[in-house]
Amino acid sequence: MMKDRRVVLGATLALIGLPVVMVPIEAVSFYSANRDSGSFVSSGEKRDYLLHVPNGYDSTRSTPLVISMHGAGLWGAAQKETSQWNALADRERFIVVYPSGVGGNGIRVWRAEPGPDLGKDVRFISELIDTLKRSYNIDSTRIYANGLSNGGGMSFVLSCTLSDRIAAVGMVAAAQTLPWTWCKDDRAVPMIAFHGTADPEIPYNGGSSWISPRPFPSTTRWAESWARRNACEAKPVESKVAADVTRRTYTKCADDAAVVLYTVHGGGHTWPGGKPLPEWFVGRTTRSIDATSLMWAFFREHPLVRR
Repeated sequence: MMKDRRVVLGATLALIGLPVVMVPIEAVSFYSANRDSGSFVSSGEKRDYLLHVPNGYDSTRSTPLVISMHGAGLWGAAQKETSQWNALADRERFIVVYPSGVGGNGIRVWRAEPGPDLGKDVRFISELIDTLKRSYNIDSTRIYANGLSNGGGMSFVLSCTLSDRIAAVGMVAAAQTLPWTWCKDDRAVPMIAFHGTADPEIPYNGGSSWISPRPFPSTTRWAESWARRNACEAKPVESKVAADVTRRTYTKCADDAAVVLYTVHGGGHTWPGGKPLPEWFVGRTTRSIDATSLMWAFFREHPLVRR
């Protein structure tokens, strides 16, 4: 698996177009734009995050928190640029944080796969929530997690391990490297997902790719499994929302925990409506919908249900 990670990380350098050698001014500019704003030690490891507090934040009002996680080989600031959460956070007045996975300076990976280290990343996110709550008035019923690719896989992990803290999750081109049976938590967790049918990294219909010899699950079957977990009505409601986008919604779920899947026909390993990544490498980024705005609308409708 470590060899697979090195391949992913090396390919990511090509993905984001970083030159092998940068002149000093470019290096300083890159560091300034991508440095984290906070860190602490978790499970004996230094962990970093990039925080955005909205303009006009009012400490007397409880504020929602959105946790947005990058894909493998990227980092917090890269996820900020791809997802464009900050502008929406300023308009809607919520806090957004971009934590980074492990891997040293620069490119990082979430350990959302079988192994003893998986719990360390879960602990980091839980401690990150605690850290932010000590400084900001966070609404404990409105903490949400989302991510791209490997970060989407981590969102699934959090839904199964921190369902008492995470109100709902969102996933874009999610890389699911754990079997569904790994999730022993049967709490109904609202979920919204986006996936392109032409994703070259995480095949929409399942199967392996250059990223991993381990096969990924079918996107539609994964959504079906989530709907069963949430005790939704078996037959979803299908609708066309744009020329290249269809939506599948599972309704009448336990605790009103809906499951929604947006399928981008011809879409690549990209964030719909977000900052486009190189098309030659990851495929097309649709502008027909905006995953960030749709996610936030979904999150607003699903506060944490206390038991």
